[in-house]
Amino acid sequence: MTTTPATARLADLENPSAFVARHIGPSPEDEARMLAAIGEPSRQALIDAIVPPAIARPSPMTLPDAVDEAQALEELRAIARKNRVLKSYIGQGYYGTHTPGVILRNILENPAWYTAYTPYQAEISQGRMEALVNFQTMVAELTAMDIANASMLDEATAAAEAMTLAKRSVKARGSVFIVSGECHPQTIEVIRTRAEPLGILVRVVHSADEWQAALAGDDYFAALNQYPGSSGWLADWQLSADLIHRKQAAFILAADLLALTLLKPPGEMGADIVVGSTQRFGMPMGAGGPHAAFMACRDAFKRSMPGRLVGVSVDAHGQPAYRLALQTREQHIRREKATSNICTAQVLPAVVASMYAVYHGPAGLARIAERIARYTGVLAAGLRQMGVRVAHATGFDTLLLELGSPEAAAALHARAVDRGMNLRRYTGERASCVGISLDETTTREDLRDLWALFASEGQPLPEVDALAESAGTRIPPSLRRTSAYLTHPVFHRFHSETAMLRYIRALSDKDLALDRSMIPLGSCTMKLNATAEMIPITWPEFANLHPFAPADQLAGYAELDARLRQWLCEATGYHAISLQPNAGSQGEYAGMLAIRAWQAARGQPQRNICLIPASAHGTNPASAAMAGFEVVVAACDARGNVDMADLEAKCAQYSDRLGAIMITYPSTHGVFETTVSALCALVHRHGGRVYVDGANMNALVGVAAPGAFGGDVSHLNLHKTFCIPHGGGGPGVGPVCVVEDLAPYLPGHATAAAAGACLGAAPLASGAAGTATGIGAVSAAPLGNAAVLPISWMYIRMMGAEGLRRATETAILSANYISARLRAHYPTLYASENGHVAHECILDLRGLKETSGVMAEDVAKRLMDYGFHAPTLSFPVPNTLMVEPTESEPLAELDRFIDAMIAIREEIRQVETGVWPREDNPLKNAPHTAHSLLAADWPHPYPREVGAALHARTAVPGAMKFWPAVGRVDNVYGDRNLFCSCVPVETWAEASPEACPETEAAAAAR
Repeated sequence: MTTTPATARLADLENPSAFVARHIGPSPEDEARMLAAIGEPSRQALIDAIVPPAIARPSPMTLPDAVDEAQALEELRAIARKNRVLKSYIGQGYYGTHTPGVILRNILENPAWYTAYTPYQAEISQGRMEALVNFQTMVAELTAMDIANASMLDEATAAAEAMTLAKRSVKARGSVFIVSGECHPQTIEVIRTRAEPLGILVRVVHSADEWQAALAGDDYFAALNQYPGSSGWLADWQLSADLIHRKQAAFILAADLLALTLLKPPGEMGADIVVGSTQRFGMPMGAGGPHAAFMACRDAFKRSMPGRLVGVSVDAHGQPAYRLALQTREQHIRREKATSNICTAQVLPAVVASMYAVYHGPAGLARIAERIARYTGVLAAGLRQMGVRVAHATGFDTLLLELGSPEAAAALHARAVDRGMNLRRYTGERASCVGISLDETTTREDLRDLWALFASEGQPLPEVDALAESAGTRIPPSLRRTSAYLTHPVFHRFHSETAMLRYIRALSDKDLALDRSMIPLGSCTMKLNATAEMIPITWPEFANLHPFAPADQLAGYAELDARLRQWLCEATGYHAISLQPNAGSQGEYAGMLAIRAWQAARGQPQRNICLIPASAHGTNPASAAMAGFEVVVAACDARGNVDMADLEAKCAQYSDRLGAIMITYPSTHGVFETTVSALCALVHRHGGRVYVDGANMNALVGVAAPGAFGGDVSHLNLHKTFCIPHGGGGPGVGPVCVVEDLAPYLPGHATAAAAGACLGAAPLASGAAGTATGIGAVSAAPLGNAAVLPISWMYIRMMGAEGLRRATETAILSANYISARLRAHYPTLYASENGHVAHECILDLRGLKETSGVMAEDVAKRLMDYGFHAPTLSFPVPNTLMVEPTESEPLAELDRFIDAMIAIREEIRQVETGVWPREDNPLKNAPHTAHSLLAADWPHPYPREVGAALHARTAVPGAMKFWPAVGRVDNVYGDRNLFCSCVPVETWAEASPEACPETEAAAAAR
């Protein structure tokens, strides 16, 4: 008998686990149909047939019971209230900013932007790639450099990447990297962490004399300084650049992008590489992130530059089109030869920053910067009038004040906090000083409040109006910018909110994200990013906190961090976790550093061999190489599993030097390997540690725990398994998880410790480069991308242990359903002996090349006509498609995808039988744009409605028509004619390949 609301139990009506059914797509009735297609009697029977009994969890996870969305938000709001939002004058790379409402609502809070994936499929990613080209143009022009990439993880890691870029690009053979002590301390700390495994000696200099003496030497390959300096002062670096270049070394500047609207840019001072953060371009501080950092460089360095680069090419119709340029340059593809492991970036924050520049335009940005500079001049003049010593005569937004003693500085800090303000704290030789940095949010009233901190009882305060007439800015005339920037029309057209709104909408309409359809990317876990999970990230209590504010002001973040780490330990079976790594690649890197440090601490520093299966993610060998390991590839057998005989032989061969093995589980081939426990035991017997890549954790939560079946270290991707959205290619969070004896080697953060800030899981005793046993910081902020952590907290809180396990089981069920239904059309390449897969399956298209000339790429492009983003293309096996449906897709959407794949297989049959030519058919010409289908001339042997896949309305019930903005993009042309800035307007008008060569386009853009 069916239970009705009138007869239901009260507990059922309360329904605390209501969100579970919202998150998981298939209903119980759908599940029964799916199981029937697979041939299993129940979901539990399916899981028992797939997960090796030796690793299956013996008991459920110990997590709080699920609550509904309203209750979870209420609980999280109570945690948020424990944070104290004070007015921040700390600076140090993090500043108050105003996010324009039109950008906040229509980008940062819009699923059309935050649920998109990295734009590898260019034809359905033109909108966000245009925004990224705007970002690259903005950075390149403000820095006056030749080229800029599409964002980095944070300023500190960008500086570390610049160090290694310089090392592999210059003729100087030295091993020393000179760093000015005027760089932000968190930047210096991350550089030290990165440098040590690579054998690079970091030499920090603390005065102008030390700087000049260091540059006069012959043992360095690059030098880094900050502009403006971290304590505020300005200098023209041309003479330094000249000296560095005479040594055939590279000059790197870490620059403030907003300041460059007023200051002589680094490119006009001889800089070779420029890095920095775009945080103050509309992204809240968020206790440290996420924010889009940047890297710009001279043209000679472009093919070695890390990170992603969006370039301009042409499509099949001769129209300009964007694409990810020089993809073979991406370091993670170079595996063990890599010098960087970046495989993600900060796309969503980069889009926000670029739109901030588009909305304000060059005049608006200069107005904001000039106001800040004027306020800083007025503040300094008033303080001097009150008898306060201002250390530097120059500056943009920051003052260093000398108070005479550490006690006076401490008393001022206490007084400031009592009045709702945070100033920058200094230690060591500057313990008697305090710092004040102004920003976009500063007002006249703020200046009066700051003066009041220093006023004795009854002392009159300076008058803003009176000082404004005489004070001016602190920028020397010789350092005033004279060159133009942001000259492209895109930075001048959209200054009204109406125009801006329509521009944002026009770009999002060109992209296919999860708000439109399923994105079945294998190894990417494109699952639901629920609205309730996203709501808290813009709450002021989370968004408006400085990462180096006193720890008691971040009590809410500390509680959030502690609970989330506890829950993730329960999910993974590990003892300790750090949330500091701000990308999966950085979690990998931190994990390998922990293993290396542990081996060294026990007197085994020679253990530098890392075994990695041939099927591993590209970031695995890249991370191992960066951490100082020598990579040795382990073979896989014909079924795609690790070849245990080969592994045993290599363990024996390298037994004295074996440091670690890196595996992915379930395997990258989409299979639960039954020998994983034996593999872990084998490596342990030979003195190595086991790194289990957490990329496929969505197949394990609640079912098996890597920390329990033999893993020593894992990283997680909270932007996969735990619902942080991909944001079009970032942000991400890559926590590193370890067993108990590796816990002392989690990332430290000396900068946060010195500031008395919230440390998260960082060992309390960490020094500038870690302790004798620990490692240093891997991210600029101690909590990494802290502002998005509430998303994962909400997900776990609303799902509970039972809901999380059901999600895992449903993800496995959905993958097996797709594999079973498509098996007659596209064989599944790898499966277990009983024919099952894990949470993803690899469809084998390799045989189609011979029978029809059709490649996997053709099927991927044809899926766009059917309204789908393609599965993962040619990874880990060339000419295959790896499909991961996740647990969030309803059965109707799974069936729509399956029907589309079957319809495409029938189209291929038309080619195989000779009805359509191999060179001219719907697959080779895909995707089809509306413009091409409406053209008067239609030279193809198939009807227009077939090209448009409009027949899919019958063949694929429920089909949604999505029109790709461009035809198939010419990748070869784009790399041969590299152009990575905004496309000149006349190029779009002419719309012919001849309009796009690098020389013409570059000249027109400049």
